[in-house]
Amino acid sequence: MGLYPETEPYDHGMLDVGDGNHVYWETCGNPRGKPALVLHGGPGGRASPGLRRYFDPAAYRIVLLDQRGAGRSRPRASAHGTDMSVNTTAHLMADLERLRTHLGIERWLVWGVSWGSVLGLRYAQTHPGVVTELVLTGVATGSNAEVALLTRGLGKIFPEAHERFVAELPPQERDGNLAAAYNRLLESPDPAVRERAARAWTDWETATIPAPPGSVARFQDPEFRRGFARTVTHYWGNDHFLGEGNDEGVVLRDAHLLKGIPGTLVQGSLDFGNLLGIVWRLHHAWPESDLVVVDEAGHDAGTAGDEALIAATDRYARGGTGG
Repeated sequence: MGLYPETEPYDHGMLDVGDGNHVYWETCGNPRGKPALVLHGGPGGRASPGLRRYFDPAAYRIVLLDQRGAGRSRPRASAHGTDMSVNTTAHLMADLERLRTHLGIERWLVWGVSWGSVLGLRYAQTHPGVVTELVLTGVATGSNAEVALLTRGLGKIFPEAHERFVAELPPQERDGNLAAAYNRLLESPDPAVRERAARAWTDWETATIPAPPGSVARFQDPEFRRGFARTVTHYWGNDHFLGEGNDEGVVLRDAHLLKGIPGTLVQGSLDFGNLLGIVWRLHHAWPESDLVVVDEAGHDAGTAGDEALIAATDRYARGGTGG
């Protein structure tokens, strides 16, 4: 079982979501098929054409969007004048609801990768009536403990890269919230400071989270790098805008709100997020979920992970709910 063939959008547009933001969206596959929403990673990534290939285009109406400030949406987070105060988890979820209404969709499957899994989980917890199933990979929950692991804890595993990472920060900023400290650099009025910080942040990410070549190549684009780093640090430095109690995880705390929603979690066994047992804990707090662990795979679960994701979307297209 491989990825489905490449398919092109049959419709697309820019949705005015308020606050001066316009979100790019596109639909692919069968206009009368089962609706499925695709949430890209980051925060600050973009919806790549490859994400369409996890769905049977004859069975699904596949909806992709670039989240606020990312990809083809406007204004871009890479532009220093873009107001990031209106780019929060609550704003993104409201955008999803505007898009669902705009497209005339009553309920949809939600598919998310990495940050997209955080957003998808929280969206399902707060809007359970519109989510039919969840399919998530590179699973995270957006807790402060996860941020601390990825910005500081992994320094024990990658000491040389971490030394370079913290060296970009002023000495007085190196013992606190590293994401928030980097975000302050990325909001600097000095473009040279912003560029150095964006480079240092993405260098750390690529050193610790192996990604497909295409993802690494995007970090060579200065504009993408600036927007990505600014958006990630904006979210990571502010509790992912999930509210109080996020040290151990609001999403995990509220896992009971997923009751009645079938889901599939596909996770590489070597994904560093597993060091905190996040996916295992989420799976056991959410009885309707299936957990597929892919041996010897990291944050990107590779070919075996792709097969598990496609098996899930195929099963849900047929109306199946179990593994």
